[in-house]
Amino acid sequence: MEVIRVWFRRHLSDPQVIGLAVVLLTGFAIIYIAGHMLAPMLASVIIAYLLEGLVAYLVRIGFPRFIAVLIVFSGFMAFVVFIIFGLMPLLSRQATQLAQQLPVMIARGQDLLMTLPERYPQLFSVEQVRDLIAAIRAETVALGQQAVSLSLASVVGVITWVVYLFLVPLMVFFFMKDKQRIVGWITGFLPRDRKLLAEVWRDVDDQIGNYVRGKFVEIIIVWIVTYVTFAVLGLQFSLLLGVVVGLSVLIPYVGAIAVTIPVALVAYFQWGFTVDFAWVLAAYGIIQALDGNVLVPLLFSEAVNLHPVAIIVAILIFGGLWGFWGIFFAIPLATLVQAVLKAWPKTEQIKPPDAPVAAD
Repeated sequence: MEVIRVWFRRHLSDPQVIGLAVVLLTGFAIIYIAGHMLAPMLASVIIAYLLEGLVAYLVRIGFPRFIAVLIVFSGFMAFVVFIIFGLMPLLSRQATQLAQQLPVMIARGQDLLMTLPERYPQLFSVEQVRDLIAAIRAETVALGQQAVSLSLASVVGVITWVVYLFLVPLMVFFFMKDKQRIVGWITGFLPRDRKLLAEVWRDVDDQIGNYVRGKFVEIIIVWIVTYVTFAVLGLQFSLLLGVVVGLSVLIPYVGAIAVTIPVALVAYFQWGFTVDFAWVLAAYGIIQALDGNVLVPLLFSEAVNLHPVAIIVAILIFGGLWGFWGIFFAIPLATLVQAVLKAWPKTEQIKPPDAPVAAD
């Protein structure tokens, strides 16, 4: 008990440290407990934060803030309309075509697996291949059942999305328009002595702002380049695969490896092991190399200075806690943890309590 008491006295004796810890724990608890209920508000905050950079730029060059908000919000709504009415129908059409071709692809895949015992008898037996095919069939049936259950629940989902489509843009507009009032209201609940909290926020704001905006630009660039490349090479479902490759950059390292599988499978079932198949994989590898070695350093520079192991651990932890959004914000949340550890007072910075005077 004495060791614990001394540790608390050393690390938690500063009121600013207590305030920072309370704010962080409260924020994490609210998101963890009420994250699903507050999803529209959280999404609106994220979008408003993403667009604030453009608003601030227009204000710096002389536009009144309200006019700047109207211009940026109009551009955001135009982008949303393009996604809903221009992109989503094309993606839905390609996804439907892919689903219709899945039985043929599965049959060809089974024929390919049945040739393995003949080609590599020392590695594969007929029983192993049959067990593998049975497992694939079972998984396919399970996926089909899940698709049916999702379609039965689609009415509620459509209604929810319709509500979100009206609610989220409205909140985004007011978050941008009344930013100062909302921030002032929130800071009214924070401790007056918040130097440590302000230091952490400045560090996190710089890094997360650059990260979120840079990640959005990276997704768009990788998506467009991949779609154009696959379309020029004649690969089927090029738009759908381009979107998947673009979204894969949300998960560093793991996403690029995982998306290689559907790209390779579509190319194989279209051409087999031919020169065209090799060209698609080579082009995909070049895109990934340019993204990791040219685009990412150009967009992010030193904005996010985290070790790859720390990034993977953050993806595992926050993805397990909050699913997709935890994966999306794994790096910003890891950056927050890094900023807190960096700003946390070191042991030598905290004055120990006065030692008791020894009795004569």
